[in-house]
Amino acid sequence: MFKSLEETYKGKKVFLTGHTGFKGAWMLKILSMLGAKVQGYALAPENEFDLYHLIDGDKLCTSTIGDLRDKELLKNTILSFQPDFIFHLAAQPLVRLSYEIPSETFEVNAIGTANLLDGVRLLNKPCNVVLITTDKVYHNNEWEYPYRETDRLGGYDPYSASKACAELVIDSYRNSFFNLKKYDEHQKAIAVTRAGNVIGGGDWAKDRLMPDIARALVKNETIEIRNPNSVRPWQHVLEPVMGYLLLGLKLKEDPIRFAQAYNFGPYATDALPVVDMVELAIKAWGCGNYKIKNAADQPHEAALLKLDISKAGVDLVWRPKMNASQAIQFTIDWYKQFDINRDDIDGFTNSQINNFEILNTEIQ
Repeated sequence: MFKSLEETYKGKKVFLTGHTGFKGAWMLKILSMLGAKVQGYALAPENEFDLYHLIDGDKLCTSTIGDLRDKELLKNTILSFQPDFIFHLAAQPLVRLSYEIPSETFEVNAIGTANLLDGVRLLNKPCNVVLITTDKVYHNNEWEYPYRETDRLGGYDPYSASKACAELVIDSYRNSFFNLKKYDEHQKAIAVTRAGNVIGGGDWAKDRLMPDIARALVKNETIEIRNPNSVRPWQHVLEPVMGYLLLGLKLKEDPIRFAQAYNFGPYATDALPVVDMVELAIKAWGCGNYKIKNAADQPHEAALLKLDISKAGVDLVWRPKMNASQAIQFTIDWYKQFDINRDDIDGFTNSQINNFEILNTEIQ
């Protein structure tokens, strides 16, 4: 896949929101390896150990530090850059934090998306746009049935609801300004992706399972877990990021056909309970222990969520390359390397990308 991606993105202008974040930094790294010219737009990295700093992100792109709610700055940055592709990853991405700052979460995730699309609307050139939301946009009945792209959207917590609102914003803009029946006039292709719970090296976010595990293992502390039986579609960060880039490639080839929504997640057998993930992580690290924290006073979080990824398989010929054990091993290896020799973590990140690319896709 890497060769075809390079043919698509080399020398092209790519506008990437959220480039200083965990998933965005991985995407920035890959885009730089593909030879793309990247303009980033995001909030400043939070600390010196953020992946963006570790990969020397300022050398990989032109970086604009800004808020999605700053409509004029966002619009002017898009228009001055004149991108060929846009990947919108920036968001307030945390469920538990959304309970503390609900209105800000809606502003960033829903209105911020509208602000971005306003900038796209003013572009006077062809542009392929991939907007990243979340698996949590679905109205979750907490059943075994995996959610398909045509299922009802919803959201219990402010984060999930804000992303569902963002999907409504996207749908409205696509119908009103980027209607496929008038593609020859506007030449904008808008696609949406919904990814599962992403893990990988370089994630230090608060109240996320893998960063909590990694911090505890590095400090030789007991891992505390809140919801041991909650089931999520876990996947390594490289799975959806490569999927986003593949979707961008497909949009360039056939913008009308691929301007749709796509799920990116693991195979059904890799939607695992939290406690299984913790035990696999401890095994990969080589030692450690955990305890279950009393969650009686904790805010609501969904207990069961699975994705149907068959559409991405059929339309995009996209498949997960890793099972859960491999994804956890890849992730733990990164944190081990960070603990041993963080000065070489950029090179190690490169090697993980290259190793991922040569993995056999028929692992199950």
